Amino acid sequence: MSNSGTRQRFTQQFKDDAVRLVIEHGYSCEETGRRLGVSANNISRWVRQYRDKLEGPAESGLSREQLEVELKRLRKENRRLEMEREILKKATAFFAKESN
Repeated sequence: MSNSGTRQRFTQQFKDDAVRLVIEHGYSCEETGRRLGVSANNISRWVRQYRDKLEGPAESGLSREQLEVELKRLRKENRRLEMEREILKKATAFFAKESN
């Protein structure tokens, strides 16, 4: 039986080699995980972290996480503004009808 309470640890070299199999050799995360005896989710996360590290901070100097938070905030604000615009359109139509 396996110890479900212990966590398997991988060296950075092992992670780099796994990422290299996906990026350079074209293996899928599932195939790489199966061949190395590692969860495909781990491989996917390592590849994502590698790509994020390559991209580095954006031109604005913000990290990817900060950009995602800003995008979420802007989308929320955009929905609010669209709703306000619709309300103003309806109010304009209502008052235009009332003035006739």
